[in-house]
Amino acid sequence: MHEMKVEPTFISYSAGISACEKGKQWQRALGLLSEMREAKVEPTSVSYNAGISACGKSKQWQRALGLLSEMREVKLEPTFISYNAGISACGKSKQWQRALGLLCEMREVKLEPTFISYNAGIRACEEGEQWQRALGLLCEMRKVKLETDFIFSYKAGITACEKCNQWQMVCSLLSELREARMKPTVTCCNIGITACGKQGQWQHALSLFTMMHHNSLEPTQHSYTGVILACGCRGKWQHALSMFLHSWQDSAYPDAVSLSATVKALVVGLSRSPAKQNVPR
Repeated sequence: MHEMKVEPTFISYSAGISACEKGKQWQRALGLLSEMREAKVEPTSVSYNAGISACGKSKQWQRALGLLSEMREVKLEPTFISYNAGISACGKSKQWQRALGLLCEMREVKLEPTFISYNAGIRACEEGEQWQRALGLLCEMRKVKLETDFIFSYKAGITACEKCNQWQMVCSLLSELREARMKPTVTCCNIGITACGKQGQWQHALSLFTMMHHNSLEPTQHSYTGVILACGCRGKWQHALSMFLHSWQDSAYPDAVSLSATVKALVVGLSRSPAKQNVPR
């Protein structure tokens, strides 16, 4: 455009910044935003939103928040899209306190947080391993009765609890999903199985595996491995071996982790009372 002596407009610049945002080229995005001001082309909230998002995707949270502040300096009111991008930027960099601060700020400026705002906040708490705060936001979402599918929000909450070894809360959230007549996803169930497995809660891991079948969910290799690990650490070799063999039948072919866990279960389980065990051949 410059070579052809065609003056770029705010639409041209905004489209360029958006392209850089999608390509995770945050430096180029900021460069275009700066060039826009130098060319006396007034940036719009769309331009800034794309810049904030570009910085967020590259974990440049300070720059993202800097752009959010700059919007006010140039007399542009940040929109809910601006805040959502800022919250997401903080979340990706594990800056959960700042993410929650932006959520509070939204309310102060009379902007009602959206489904995306809450999800970004929950994800920020998940990244920061703040499971109680993640569940607090999940509870708040239900109170304000946002018309949306909560599965994604629950998944983030379940992941936050799993990261902090809160297997009871993971099971509780999965139960809430069923009570609300929302079908859990395979990923949610796998996270639950992993959480139970880490704490040696093999009965609960098996229960979640059974629940997958009841909900017509196809277990994956991850599902089988999680249950095998749970049974293995408690020496429940019969269950571990059964799951190992069933994984072959379901074409969820076991990996080296599953094989090692099954062998460990056999060693631990049979060593406890070898005389009373039927050793599989």
